Amino acid sequence: MGHEWIDAEKEFKWSEDVKVESEVTEIVLVRHGETTWNAAGRIQGQIESDLNEVGQKQAVAIAERLGKEERPVAVYSSDLKRAKDTALMIAKTCFCPEVIEVPDLKERHVGSLQGLYWKEGAEKEPEAYSAFFSSQNDLEIPGGGESFDQLCDRSMNALEQIAKKHKGERVIVVTHGGVLRAIYLRITQASSAGKLLNASVNVVHRRDEKWIIDSWSDVSHLSSVGFLQRGFDGDAKV
Repeated sequence: MGHEWIDAEKEFKWSEDVKVESEVTEIVLVRHGETTWNAAGRIQGQIESDLNEVGQKQAVAIAERLGKEERPVAVYSSDLKRAKDTALMIAKTCFCPEVIEVPDLKERHVGSLQGLYWKEGAEKEPEAYSAFFSSQNDLEIPGGGESFDQLCDRSMNALEQIAKKHKGERVIVVTHGGVLRAIYLRITQASSAGKLLNASVNVVHRRDEKWIIDSWSDVSHLSSVGFLQRGFDGDAKV
């Protein structure tokens, strides 16, 4: 059904007296459902970690919510499994034929912190831990990690490419806490993004070459399944 819509759009010709009321592109950014490592307070980065039972219920809840809203023309996802599994549930409910993987939407590589518990990061990898929370945005995390600027650049570039392809349309993008934080801070230039909660809905608009935050960290759809209160917070040491 989705492919038929695309073919029809290609064949459609605007008459001169038809005006496009809005050229707003709406991107619904979703953080993946809770994982076993989220629940344990373990640092994932780009290491794979499966959705746990709560995370699967969260994915179902968010899919049901988005399935009742305006139908998206496409669903995009990070290529990490926790995001893809969440995206697949959403795509099915929203009648999208596929999930389009975008590697640049994956979580930040946090170097030698990956695999550690947050509570032991400062002691076991002090340099990497300090670099992660540093206000020096071009500082790469020891152990092969990215700088915050590198994360921002690839995250926003991915978002720009999606918006360019879907001008005036609505799409869903499933990604990670670090990526969401990068997008929020790059758009708003704020000092903090606050907590980025699992399976939250975060809506951004693109219009006239400008990004606008429409809503952020909405978890109203999770009232029956619950969520981790601590969320992802790269602005404050755990």
